[in-house]
Amino acid sequence: MRDYINEMVKRKDLIIYLVKSGLKAEHRNSYLGYFWWLLDPLLGVLVYYFLMVILLGRGGENFALFLVIGLVAWRWTNTTVNTSAKAIVKQSSIISQVNLPKAIFPLTVTFTQLINFTFGLIIIAIFLVFSGVVPGWHIVFLPLIIFIQLVFLLAISLFVSYICVFIRDIDNLLTHLTRIWFYSSPVIWEGGRLRGALDTYPWLEWLIILNPFSHIVGGYRDIIMYHSVPSFTGLIIIFIMSLVAIVFLLSHFNKNEHKIIKML
Repeated sequence: MRDYINEMVKRKDLIIYLVKSGLKAEHRNSYLGYFWWLLDPLLGVLVYYFLMVILLGRGGENFALFLVIGLVAWRWTNTTVNTSAKAIVKQSSIISQVNLPKAIFPLTVTFTQLINFTFGLIIIAIFLVFSGVVPGWHIVFLPLIIFIQLVFLLAISLFVSYICVFIRDIDNLLTHLTRIWFYSSPVIWEGGRLRGALDTYPWLEWLIILNPFSHIVGGYRDIIMYHSVPSFTGLIIIFIMSLVAIVFLLSHFNKNEHKIIKML
């Protein structure tokens, strides 16, 4: 296990190269290029704001800011999960020629999307200005929430990339699974809006509590727009469980590298 991690560290130049090439490949044939990193979350906010506020007449104070925080955090999660499905498979040409740890590829996917996420923070800052909301001292917790989400997504990326090598059909299901995850998370709706549904279906509350992304996006909103300390109980549990999963998955990668090569 230690040798496997050391081998990954030795390949840091390859990791940096894969991150850079991943960033360039996303909008290689696009006229707007890297501007899409800013435009994509902005368009998402406009669409859902029109749906929720204009058409459905819902949304509370500073709802646009509420939306942009949720959508930017979700975009990092969604793109990481879906891109991780082919993280190893699409690098089969490199894997067949060079002996290197296969876990490198899903890890670079997560770090690539982390850079995209930082551009989304610029959009959040713009909405803060127009909403007249000034974050308090609680903003010091922002790097911590980002780090917890990073560790969480690293665990998911390792799992999804590995399982999709052996069961390719999962790649086709991920779009539908992430859509269900999106609508079951408080990205475009506020917790209070579900009070009637929770009274009728009490089990929905447990679904929200057990949803890791609910705690992560709630942490972002607490420190950015609600001027409060996030609830660290759920976040710490997510962090510890993600670390355990990463250790287990790296060990599993180490023991089954030959099976990955065989399946490719």
